[in-house]
Amino acid sequence: MLNPSEVKNVLETALLAAQDPLTLAQLRRVFDEDLGADTLRRLLDELRDDWRGRGVELVNLASGWRFQTRPQFQQYIERLSHDKPPRYSRAVMETLAIIAYRQPVTRGDIEDIRGVTVSANAIKSLEARGWIDTVGYRDAPGRPALYATTKSFLDDLGLRSLQELPPLDQISSTLDLAPQRPQDLPPSAPAEVSSPPEAAE
Repeated sequence: MLNPSEVKNVLETALLAAQDPLTLAQLRRVFDEDLGADTLRRLLDELRDDWRGRGVELVNLASGWRFQTRPQFQQYIERLSHDKPPRYSRAVMETLAIIAYRQPVTRGDIEDIRGVTVSANAIKSLEARGWIDTVGYRDAPGRPALYATTKSFLDDLGLRSLQELPPLDQISSTLDLAPQRPQDLPPSAPAEVSSPPEAAE
């Protein structure tokens, strides 16, 4: 049986070797003995504290735990890559903001809020990035697709859940996107839709 220090070493190794965030269930499978979820969380919290003050941090995101570069060092790491990070137009970012804060929404809902037509390319760009997905169809003429954000979107923002998004008025001031009260939005027709993604343990 491994002692707590050895378990932390194994967790650290697994997380550093992983390409993607790991859930508690995945981390538990690493060990022969059955580690309780509470014990695992406590050891992960200790491991996070062990890495405090370094250039890399252990974070708990929507799809699991991972090591990542601290934001203040990202600019240096980007110099190692020949690929330039993708840049998105204002229209794409406004579309993403509306989906994130009003989800699930149809393209028509987004157009009503923005007051302009939503380009199919804006939706395709966000789907290609893995930030949004179709989660159902509204029970309305034409059965328009309903869009919502993904766990990848939350992971890329370093968030565990949608509740951790910054206040809408902060985003609105950045994008000049006038916040609308829920009663100003078009009424939602019944939809066949899955619930928004929850944070993974």
